Amino acid sequence: MTRLLPPGPHACADLHVGDRIETGAATITGAMIDAFADLSGDRFELHMSKSAANDLGFPDRVAHGLLVLSVVDGLKNQAGPVLPALASLGWDWTFSAPVLIGDTIRATVEITEKRATRRPDRAILRLTFDVTNQRGETVQKGSNLMMVRV
Repeated sequence: MTRLLPPGPHACADLHVGDRIETGAATITGAMIDAFADLSGDRFELHMSKSAANDLGFPDRVAHGLLVLSVVDGLKNQAGPVLPALASLGWDWTFSAPVLIGDTIRATVEITEKRATRRPDRAILRLTFDVTNQRGETVQKGSNLMMVRV
């Protein structure tokens, strides 16, 4: 059964495979790319120079893939539904299309796995993400394993 989770906290027992979260949106700016380059040290020319991006066949600077992933995780954490998260256990992620300055991204997050752990007070959720731009095109996708409180 697929359902859109309503805002507010959700206990693990009330979460089911097929439950979804729709995030808000964020527009990627040049300032965000510059700040991420400052933090990460990744100053690859595709991210930093419009003319270099043009030379590589892109109409504008391309956001770092990891910047977009970070923004998406923030959008999930700012969405109305609150999961009983303890820790992220890892990501399996694909960069499907470039995200350019001015693109607006959002995500649909679906619980695609729920399993117990050896500890009775914890469980693992697999959250599967579909990240789209303002044209509805998938730009990133993947999954995150999250440890949650039971």
